[in-house]
Amino acid sequence: MRRTRTSSPRAARPRLGTARGSSPFRLRIGFLIIAVVLSVFAGRLVQLQGLDPNSYAAMAAAEGTAVVTLPATRGEILDRDGEPLADSVAGLMVIANPELTAAQAPALATLLARRLDLDYVETLERLRVPDSQFQYVARQLPAAQAQRVVDEATEAGFVGLTTRDDPIRTYPAGDVAANVLGFLGRPSESGRARPLAGLEATFGDWLAGHDGEARYQVGDGNRLPLGESTLEEAENGQDLTTTLDANLQWYVQRALRDTVRKAGGESGIAIVMDSSSGEVLALADHPTYDASDPEATPDQELYKSRAVTDVYEPGSVEKVLTMASLIDAGKVTMDTEFSVPSELPTDDGTVVHDYWEHPLLRLTTAGIVAKSSNIGTVLAAEKFGKGQLRSYLEDFGVTRKTGIGLAGEQPGLLPKPVDWTDSAEARIAFGQSLSVTALQMTAAVNTIANGGVRVDPSVIEGSAVTDGGTTVGTEQATSRRVVSEEAARQTSLMMEQVLDPDEGSAPAAAVPGYRVAGKTGTAQRVNEDGVYDGSTTVSFGGFAPADDPRLTVYVAVHDPRAGSGGGSTAGPAFAKIMGVALRHYGIPPTGAKPEKVAIEWGPGDDNLAR
Repeated sequence: MRRTRTSSPRAARPRLGTARGSSPFRLRIGFLIIAVVLSVFAGRLVQLQGLDPNSYAAMAAAEGTAVVTLPATRGEILDRDGEPLADSVAGLMVIANPELTAAQAPALATLLARRLDLDYVETLERLRVPDSQFQYVARQLPAAQAQRVVDEATEAGFVGLTTRDDPIRTYPAGDVAANVLGFLGRPSESGRARPLAGLEATFGDWLAGHDGEARYQVGDGNRLPLGESTLEEAENGQDLTTTLDANLQWYVQRALRDTVRKAGGESGIAIVMDSSSGEVLALADHPTYDASDPEATPDQELYKSRAVTDVYEPGSVEKVLTMASLIDAGKVTMDTEFSVPSELPTDDGTVVHDYWEHPLLRLTTAGIVAKSSNIGTVLAAEKFGKGQLRSYLEDFGVTRKTGIGLAGEQPGLLPKPVDWTDSAEARIAFGQSLSVTALQMTAAVNTIANGGVRVDPSVIEGSAVTDGGTTVGTEQATSRRVVSEEAARQTSLMMEQVLDPDEGSAPAAAVPGYRVAGKTGTAQRVNEDGVYDGSTTVSFGGFAPADDPRLTVYVAVHDPRAGSGGGSTAGPAFAKIMGVALRHYGIPPTGAKPEKVAIEWGPGDDNLAR
């Protein structure tokens, strides 16, 4: 019989799980929380997109965006053969992220100020700039120096310093053409180069190009690999080719320096020009400075080219312009005869003298030029019609800027027509009562060398645009006839007599083996009050070979010691510079003998210059 197992009844257990009776309450709480969160998001969205979307978007971008300037490489300044006179070499800038450097700014600023010769306070401020991730600390440093400082800072436990490319401006030849080139000062707050003088300033935009810019997102001071970024490439500056010859410029500067020092002068100028093209091959000032270290010469007057900025009375070099104009106007020839007294009163009561005492002389026009007679020149100039001399001088270019492209250029000065009296014209005829720049005078003398055609002087090869918007250069140079070819030929023959060892006033300006035409100049100087102060400017301008001109040279020395003259002081410097320049360019003598020209008139053959 099967036995049936029985058990005693147990108490009922509740089922595992959530009690169904509480579900509605919990759901209501959940929906309420979700609604609150969505309300907050909705309100923020309205604020960002509806009320002030631009400012908030900008704030968001700025908080996570770094902006880095990509410096453009400045164009080179080259000589006529492509040799660099000013160029840019590899360098680095040191930059700081103030978000990382602010905490240790005092100690870091001390290190940077000592190692890089920076101002401590300014550096400290840069390391602490709020809401910034990019600040310049130092610009245009040699790469090794910049990297060494950043490495030292890193090893010392500082963070937030980096380096970036930043080309350095250099002037390989030091003081060669510094008066023309100018230089760059310390970069501005924006990091842009600051050209302070010369071609660097005149053609600043042409040389500078345009900096680029990189923007990228950062987090915790580091670039986010997958973050948004934009890149605007830098546009490098354009090169500027000059007409200068660096080797000749070097020599001319030394020859001028020696001349000024030997004469005890205050300053001097020397210019070499291609006679046919007007291209300036050398333009020297003394004293000058080293463009690589301008701070060593704090006198800012030296930073300009006095050949275009300073005006002065040209003295007797101007006589060749007077005589060429008279011949062109049909008033005289080189053989016209004059009786030259020992002195000549003028209508204003002044008396014209020559630089040497003499009795009555019988001189031809050529003799007046050869001996540099002021009295003879005034007698010849009396043949001009009203306004003729002024018109010719304006055509020679002595009253306006040459437009060569150098900063600070000044025009020449002639008396106003109302002040143009007979006595004023007499003085102007032999080089007083008017003012010129050295470059204007060089171009005027070169007009005779170029067969009576004036050509604009140029220091820029091709074309370039100044910061003022003017295009200058050899391609823009213009020419115009001032006097006839015959007038220029006769004037050139008369200028050759100036170097005659027996009859001329400047035999020391001769270049052995070459026919040379030239003219001396000695003029009184005017002080700041417009009064003659007893000092002088001595000069010599001429060209060679005289019968086939290739080069024109002009030399002027300001305030030499008493007794100095154009023939004895500037003449020898002219001879040295012209001789070297002729050999430098391989210009041979023509082999032709100088023509005989009458210096005095009267019976016999002894009046012919040999």
